[in-house]
Amino acid sequence: MNGSNPIADVVARMQQRLDVLPDELAHRRFFLATYLRTTQAVGRAIERARFEDPEWVEAWDVTFAELYLHAHDGKLVPRPWRLAFDAPESLPPLAHVLLGINAHVNYDLPQALLAVISDDDFEDQHLMDRRRRDHERIDGVLAERVSAEDDELAASGARSLVDRVLSPLNRLASQRFLRESRQKVWHNTEELQRARLDGTYDKRLAELEVLSAAKVADLLRPGQVLLRLAVTGFGVTLPPP
Repeated sequence: MNGSNPIADVVARMQQRLDVLPDELAHRRFFLATYLRTTQAVGRAIERARFEDPEWVEAWDVTFAELYLHAHDGKLVPRPWRLAFDAPESLPPLAHVLLGINAHVNYDLPQALLAVISDDDFEDQHLMDRRRRDHERIDGVLAERVSAEDDELAASGARSLVDRVLSPLNRLASQRFLRESRQKVWHNTEELQRARLDGTYDKRLAELEVLSAAKVADLLRPGQVLLRLAVTGFGVTLPPP
C-alpha cells in the first residue's frame, strides 16, 4: 500500500473489488465504478489545491470510502445499503448508481464528517466555516463528474431509451440533488454531534438509518428514479430530538 497517498490506496482497493466482482453481483459494478472515478476526481482536486484544508479533505474522503467498502465487503451492512445492494439486477444502471449514492450520502456522509471533526472543532467557528466551505467545494468536483458519468453510461450502452431522452434533465437534476443533499448532510452532522455530546448518538444514528432506508425504499418503487427525486428530493433530515 502507498501510505503517502491514502486516496490512491483507497482507489486501488476499489479497483481490486471491481476486478473480482462475481457475476451474481455484477449490478454493483455501476455504482462501484462511478465511485472509483469520483474518488479519483477528488484526489486530483486536492492535488490542484482546490480546498482550504487538503489534508482534512483527504482524511474525510478516505473515511467516507471506508464506510462503503465495509458495507460492500459485508463487514457492516446497514439497512440503506442492504436495500441498495439487493435491488433487482434488471433495474437500469442509472438507478443502481442513484441508489448507491443515496445510501452513501444520506447515511454514511454525516458519519464520515463527524469522524474527522472533533467536539472541540465544533466550538471553533472559524474552523467550522472552513470545514463547511470545503464540504461545499466537493459539490463542484461532483458536478463536473455528472456529464462525464452520463457519458460513461452512454458509451457502455447501458442506458435505456428513456434515459437517453431524459439525459439533459438528468444532468441538471443530478447537480441540484447534490446541492440539496449536502445541505441536509451538514444539518444531520450537527444533529449527530449534539447527540454525541449528550450520549444519545446511537439512538440518533439509528433514526438516520431508518430515514435513509426509507428513502432508498421509496426510490425502489416502479418508475423513473430521477423524476421521483425531483418530487421528493434527494436527502433526508433528522428531526429535532
